[in-house]
Amino acid sequence: MKADSVFGGVFGAATPAVAVVDDAGSVVGWTEAAEKLTGYLAADIFGRPIGTLLPLGGDGGRPGAFLPRRGMMEVRRRDGEVIIVRTDAAPLTLGDDAESRPGSWLVSAIPVTIDLSTDTGVLLESVIGNFPIAMAVWDRDLRCVWFNEAAERLRDGYPYYRIGRSLTEVIPGIDNERVLDAMREVLADGRPVIDREAHWSYGSDERLLSVSLLPLAGVDGRPLGVCSVALDFSNSKARDHLDLLREAGVRLGSTLDVMSTAQELAELAIPVLADFVTVDLPEEMLPGTEPLRRLATTEGGCPAFRRAGVASAREGAPESLWERGEAVFVPPRSPFVEVLQSRRPHFEPVLDTSPGTWLEHDPDRARIIETTGMHSLIVVPLEARGDVLGVAAFARTSNPAPFTRDDLLVAEELVTRAALSLDNARQYTRERLTALALQRDLLPHHLSGSDTVEVASRYLPSDTHDGVGGDWYDVIHLPCGRIALVVGDVTGHGINAAATMGRLRTAVRALAYLDLPPDELLTHLDHLMTEDALSPDAMGATCLYAVYDPYTGHCTMATAGHPPPAIVSPSGEVTYPSLTAGTPIGVGLGTFQSYDMRLPAGTLLALYTDGLIETRHSDLDAGMARLGDVLARTALESTTLDRACAAVIDSLVGDAPAEDDIALLMARV
Repeated sequence: MKADSVFGGVFGAATPAVAVVDDAGSVVGWTEAAEKLTGYLAADIFGRPIGTLLPLGGDGGRPGAFLPRRGMMEVRRRDGEVIIVRTDAAPLTLGDDAESRPGSWLVSAIPVTIDLSTDTGVLLESVIGNFPIAMAVWDRDLRCVWFNEAAERLRDGYPYYRIGRSLTEVIPGIDNERVLDAMREVLADGRPVIDREAHWSYGSDERLLSVSLLPLAGVDGRPLGVCSVALDFSNSKARDHLDLLREAGVRLGSTLDVMSTAQELAELAIPVLADFVTVDLPEEMLPGTEPLRRLATTEGGCPAFRRAGVASAREGAPESLWERGEAVFVPPRSPFVEVLQSRRPHFEPVLDTSPGTWLEHDPDRARIIETTGMHSLIVVPLEARGDVLGVAAFARTSNPAPFTRDDLLVAEELVTRAALSLDNARQYTRERLTALALQRDLLPHHLSGSDTVEVASRYLPSDTHDGVGGDWYDVIHLPCGRIALVVGDVTGHGINAAATMGRLRTAVRALAYLDLPPDELLTHLDHLMTEDALSPDAMGATCLYAVYDPYTGHCTMATAGHPPPAIVSPSGEVTYPSLTAGTPIGVGLGTFQSYDMRLPAGTLLALYTDGLIETRHSDLDAGMARLGDVLARTALESTTLDRACAAVIDSLVGDAPAEDDIALLMARV
């Protein structure tokens, strides 16, 4: 084999360093390029083992261990510097027809920092150099010795690659230290690291990369360095979709309100998935709205939904024909009705606006589609627990790319998550409305005082996620002109609490007609609750029961774990009687004591539940002090009792949502 055939096949047009080694492994031939590469002159290297060029601990001068190998390896120059070279070795021949000279080899080498050609020559070098993913080679000291054009382009904004420098020498940082640690592990154990996430930031810009680290070993198996492959997926569509679904898991269902959840779904998909999104729900999903069946059909079709959510990449959502809460009209052949009936999504990557389509029967939508440049459409049914709750539509206008099947999958996953949250909100709303209706039904509709006692009341349900509570109040007329005032609070919230409240109110009325003293009445009530006769869930309750006798001017009261009433004297002084607190109803101890006091004419009593005086930021004592101040100011004003109730609520609660249900019963003797 001729030397030029070896060089031409392996290195193309490059000029390698060439040596001739005899059967003993000694150098017998040396070129000028070899002198430049190694620093050894021919006179210095002739007769010496080729192993002289190997780093300490290498193969030495053993020809059989070194000469036949091809690939990358380290070479130690005369000045001690170690460089990485690509080597090739071939048996030496004396001519085309001559036999090989036994044990003699022609050895060539070229540094990788000069030419990265391999057996496939210039073609493979071009492929690696123009590979669209950033590649770099790092030596054993983790200094960069080469990088391709993709790394060069990435380096324009992020100067992490610099020949002869390590990552942390260029830009210090914890994340770069971690990458260096990973490189050291690859050098140590020879196992690659695949798809390691790395954050690169420079100035105000930031990139997210997937970095893989591959070990580079010489022909003798010794580690030479590390090859890094970095894929920039900062603007990856798949990553954006993953982030979208991750955010949906956090945001969707954060509120148990149907309209809010629908709006969250619409806003989430902008602009990652679509430029325009609507969420339309049937009337049964939106209690309190005008029934769709009462709305007249128009040229745009029949009313089928109400718009619960709408979002657009354009300000003001010009693509939407209807505002949130308004009835949405659709023709019977529209994709929206078909999706609702078939429970299958409608996928139209190129929106067909030609004559004869469903848009021919929906001129308003056709006009909007043409005006806004809407060109791609996905409609997905909102389905949860076997029920179809509505439809969500995704459209693209400014984004010129049509929807793909991957986009459809993301839309379906997003809608599936939203549908579960919508169904939870629907069930919660339904239960809350039922509990509110039950509570309103069970509370007294018309309170009436007497010739000697004026009464007024206020009830304010909470707006918290806990739902309806079990607060109640009552005024009961007793024999001989006496009047009983009652206020109570069932523990817990929801339908069970409202039902328990209704049973307690009925029981108190029944016991009151037995003309029992307040302490005995509470004792009987406690026994009933303890025996579980009032509630299958055995809910507890607090209660304050007071009886006023207008002929004697005495008021007798007892409390079962309930705050004492506020007593406002005719002069405006506010006091709280020292009642024996007693245990809540349902504990079963029945420890209650009556308290008797005389009320001068003009005295005002305020009975209330703890929602009026207790908040997250203040305790009962502070709340009672505030209530006393408000009542004192109100007493100085010549006002009706009904206005006094309103003034108390306005001062202590204001326009803020109530944290708990509030019941207030006021009486003036």
